[in-house]
Amino acid sequence: TEITEKLEDVLMIWIKQIRQVLVESEQMRRETDDTGPSAELEHWKSRMSSFNSLLDEIKSSRVKKTISILQAARSKTLKQWKELDGSITVAANEAKDNVRYLYTLDKYFGLLAKASPVTMVEHIPSLMNAVSMIYCISPYYNTSECVTSLLLKITNRMINTCKTHLREG
Repeated sequence: TEITEKLEDVLMIWIKQIRQVLVESEQMRRETDDTGPSAELEHWKSRMSSFNSLLDEIKSSRVKKTISILQAARSKTLKQWKELDGSITVAANEAKDNVRYLYTLDKYFGLLAKASPVTMVEHIPSLMNAVSMIYCISPYYNTSECVTSLLLKITNRMINTCKTHLREG
């Protein structure tokens, strides 16, 4: 029972740390008014990396041994652990999925940054079709908040490109 109590204490520390990571990942991002769409992809890549690292840690032999001992002891702390484990898996899957879909737009982000205002217009229909496809197909990136944020960033990129073109022209 002494070992079980110590392992439960360790598990509660892990639970607290994981909850903190989940809370921080859900907080609003602070972005400047001219943040472009590449920042969206970078955000999800970073989040994917964080959650994949966390999943790797949870799958480590040290954690597995601790969990199996606590399962054998029928510890009540495992209920919280299983809920968090599920939340981490969902967050990791969301980040991975969003990165995959946003990568399909990456070629447009480069085009928007380099194009002149005239040539930029040629890319808008296919870009909007790609955004629409993501909205329709993605299980996570299909909310109006996500798409609105993405479209705002795309618009920011277009405006900044036009400003640069006017300054250089």
